[in-house]
Amino acid sequence: MSLLPNYHGVCAVPPVARRNDDRTIDPEQNLRMLRHLAAGGISRVIYGGNGNLYHMTLRDYEALLECLSTAMDDIVIVPSVGPAYGRAMEQAEVLRRYRFPLVMALPGSHPCNAVGLGRGYREIAEAAGAPLLLYVKDERDFGDNISAGLDVIGSLVDDGVSVGIKYAVVREDPAHDPYLKKLLDRVDADSILSGIGERPALVHMQQWGLPGFTTGSGCVQPTAARALYDAAASGDFEAARKIRARFMPLEDLRDQWGPVSVLHAAVEAAGIARVGPPLPFLGDLSVQQRAEIASVVESMLDAKVSV
Repeated sequence: MSLLPNYHGVCAVPPVARRNDDRTIDPEQNLRMLRHLAAGGISRVIYGGNGNLYHMTLRDYEALLECLSTAMDDIVIVPSVGPAYGRAMEQAEVLRRYRFPLVMALPGSHPCNAVGLGRGYREIAEAAGAPLLLYVKDERDFGDNISAGLDVIGSLVDDGVSVGIKYAVVREDPAHDPYLKKLLDRVDADSILSGIGERPALVHMQQWGLPGFTTGSGCVQPTAARALYDAAASGDFEAARKIRARFMPLEDLRDQWGPVSVLHAAVEAAGIARVGPPLPFLGDLSVQQRAEIASVVESMLDAKVSV
């Protein structure tokens, strides 16, 4: 099974499970998460922000890749690198030992410009032995010269260094997005994945023609996330909006208390996997917050979805 070059579907972005005692990677629980996603009809998985790969040590990174390399043959897994150049090059040495179809380049707030990023991403892709999925979270991810950054993105796609873009620039109204319009002038819509979960996914698919979307909350109920995509892909956006409404309470909590921490708690509350404690730099949630998350998760799981 290959993700390339087809982004028509839903891609899960799950947390990374760690053991409670020493925070090391827990292979059993990570594979349990993947089996849950596959049983719900999701066969494409990206390990990035929700897995907090930003702060992962190289030792844990290697342990995670070793675990993921043993996953089922019918699951497509995309790990991430970066965001710093030096870190990405070290990770690329590890990645090259495995056969992942592509690698997502995490965005960062480090000093950069379009020309430099273009050169760096070419070197990272070559070192990893895999093309890149570019993760765009901000208009200035490719430097302050937005037009030059868009040109570099276009050239990376044209040259096959990048085979797609996870588009995650948050807008108050995703229907009004001048930057996305300019991006679509340079890159075919079929190469751009809506990358902010269920909230903007339907507008991205219906108005902008993006072929699919990523989901964090769908890790709790993958069947519903798949049904949401299937309804939208068939043009039944009324049904899709009804399904999407089931995700909004959890998405609201993720926006309020932190997307990574809330998703960790939600996956555990659902009994899907023991994900363990978050890495430092992410504070833990209170007992009251966890109780509210558990209540929202219970409502999600009680909702029946027709597929």
